[in-house]
Amino acid sequence: MSHLDLGLVGNSRTSALIDKEARIVWWCYPHFDSNPLCCSLLRSEESKGADGAFGFIDLLFDGSRTVRQAYQRNSAILLTRLQDAAGNVIEVTDFSPRFYLHGRMFAPAMLVRVIRRLAGRPRIGLRVRPAINYGQARAATRCGAHHVTYYGGAQSMRLTTDASITALTEERLFFLHDSVTLLMGPDETVDGAPRELGRSFYEATAAYWHRWVRNLAIPFEWQDVVIRSAITLKLNAFDDTGAIVAAVTTSIPESPDSGRNWDYRYCWLRDAYFVVNALNSLGVTATMQHYLEYILNIIADSRDMPLQPVYGIRRETTLDEWIAPGLDGYRGMGPVRVGNLAYSQVQNDVFGAAILASTHAFFDTRLERPAGRQMFADLERLGEQAIRCALQPDAGIWELRGARRVHTFSVLMCWAACDRLAAIARRLKLPHRARRWSDEAAHLHAAIIDGAWNPALGSLVSTFGGDRLDASLLLIGEFQFLPADDPRFIGTLRAVERFLQRGDFLIRYNEADDFGQPDAAFTVCTLWWILALARTGERERARELFERVLSRRNHLGLLSEDVSLDGREMWGNFPQTYSMVGLIQCASRLSIPWDEAY
Repeated sequence: MSHLDLGLVGNSRTSALIDKEARIVWWCYPHFDSNPLCCSLLRSEESKGADGAFGFIDLLFDGSRTVRQAYQRNSAILLTRLQDAAGNVIEVTDFSPRFYLHGRMFAPAMLVRVIRRLAGRPRIGLRVRPAINYGQARAATRCGAHHVTYYGGAQSMRLTTDASITALTEERLFFLHDSVTLLMGPDETVDGAPRELGRSFYEATAAYWHRWVRNLAIPFEWQDVVIRSAITLKLNAFDDTGAIVAAVTTSIPESPDSGRNWDYRYCWLRDAYFVVNALNSLGVTATMQHYLEYILNIIADSRDMPLQPVYGIRRETTLDEWIAPGLDGYRGMGPVRVGNLAYSQVQNDVFGAAILASTHAFFDTRLERPAGRQMFADLERLGEQAIRCALQPDAGIWELRGARRVHTFSVLMCWAACDRLAAIARRLKLPHRARRWSDEAAHLHAAIIDGAWNPALGSLVSTFGGDRLDASLLLIGEFQFLPADDPRFIGTLRAVERFLQRGDFLIRYNEADDFGQPDAAFTVCTLWWILALARTGERERARELFERVLSRRNHLGLLSEDVSLDGREMWGNFPQTYSMVGLIQCASRLSIPWDEAY
């Protein structure tokens, strides 16, 4: 079994990862960036011990095996069916409530688990062992008649259930005659019987997701891929502020023992742009509008200070990085980092990312609050910063911690910022502003061709005056910097293949960084390659490569950040929004049109 054979459940406020045996192995509570109550994902088997292990929620069902694990169709509800040696069968249903109630979204920081008997006379036990302080101690307990509160530090989580409290706290086996329901969330009295609340929450949540999926504008082919990817992206968007996290985990290494362990539970402006763009292509405008509020508030917060590449989900500007001593890491491959020092880096592509994410709002008349001149003025402030910073050295898209250079992708994104501002100005009938931003875009376009073109390689290169390549160069077509038939675009595509291709995948770049030579393929880079092939007319080759990428997903259709070079195992934080975005883009680009499907 792959260690990332995990399912994601959540409701855009909290989320958890559940393995094939229905064990909750990762749950940051109450929100994406909170202390994990369940953290066994980042513990080695040796450190978990036996009876003293904690940092998980699971059940005892002796000799059981997983018969089936799947999402309920078109939803974020996970079903795990288990059977023991005697033929007794149970089904575990896991989800987080999300539905409209009294005219507003009801999405508490809560997990609901329902365990039902399907066949025989199963005897099960419940094991609820939350951790506190990033795995340093087991949570203390306080019992009521029908609930147990788990607490420690500033955290407290109440589990309300119709199961025996004694059986729960002492982990005693009991016969499951029908079902038991566990409601795990805020330390507040639950208004109703757990069974009835669990049932009503389930029905309303299923209805919400089915309605949400029905409104997606999906391609004819690979519909299940697009739907699962879209739901996953939606789960990574924080309802409270509009922030979009890069992944729900921290410190799953990019490759074995690499030390490339980072905390991705924050909002990278670049990643969030790609998410918003993908969801917009499917007709999901609410996420974009909510994210725009997040961006505009950050612009207001920053005043004339440069934008950071990453912020906290509540717009925190400081994400100091520290090592969690209570966790030895994924499969023992530490360290486990909390926070991310990338917030302090200079990454000049952020101006383009913010403007690109906002551009759609000026052209989409479906929006409740279409963008106008006031937002344009805010974006122009970013454009002025883009002009000032475009040709200055920075850490680049891959966040190199040791060196600054003029990175082609960063300049490309600054060009895109000016180009889109010109388009917005034309939309707003501001001809003088349109001319100004068109002139700035032309200047940066020429600077990129002059500084990043390497005649010996017949390609654009990663840094001005350099001779190395990175996969972000493939996006020159996606951002419409060069047309698909331009020899410079085709030359860059061929050079990327020569230097970065490893079997069916691409590595990010072909040079050593702070941690040595990369030894894993960055999943989204391969998907960018597929998009570039499709753009240049190599559709059949692109379709074949896409199917190979799809075969690397886990059994629930999810992808992490990286894949081993032999394609056998996923690595990196999970599930990775970048990767799920790429699946949507490729499926939409490569599918046959609906009107040619019959």
